[in-house]
Amino acid sequence: MEHLQAYRAAGGGKHRANKLFGTNVLNRRLLMAAAVLFVTAVAGSTESKAQAGPFAPLAGTWSGGGTVSLEDGSTERIRCRAKYAPIGPTMEMSLTCASDAYKFNLGANVKAEGSAISGSWSESSRNISGSLQGKGAGGNYELVAATAGFNANITLRTSGSKQSVTMRADSQFRGANISLSK
Repeated sequence: MEHLQAYRAAGGGKHRANKLFGTNVLNRRLLMAAAVLFVTAVAGSTESKAQAGPFAPLAGTWSGGGTVSLEDGSTERIRCRAKYAPIGPTMEMSLTCASDAYKFNLGANVKAEGSAISGSWSESSRNISGSLQGKGAGGNYELVAATAGFNANITLRTSGSKQSVTMRADSQFRGANISLSK
């Protein structure tokens, strides 16, 4: 207790911490503003890191349409929606396309190491999945989706807010040509 009294006496009867951080409203507001700026800076740097990866040009929701070609030679017009969620060198994506008689739901998780792309894919309406391999960068990719009895070549080209997706396969589903925009 003597120590506390000597400490206060040396400070003119006041606790020294009050000189630094006073209890007035202005100081509290300054401290709160500094904390908010710090949190905002940390959150902003995390977001920019997520957008700085190899899949950054794809980020967001895209929509459009195209055609799907089937084994019997018929084609159908389709409407499509794609969602890309890149985080650094990885990305989750989904592509849903439908016509009056045909629908597919393609999902994938991919990772880039340099220009090499690898990952997995699934098509939920047919309950199939497999591996995804390829190369690319900057929104332009050449990929092969494979599983037992099925291979598809996928080309994805992005230029600004426009994107084209071309798929060619060796099964009942022969291919698709899709144009999307943001």
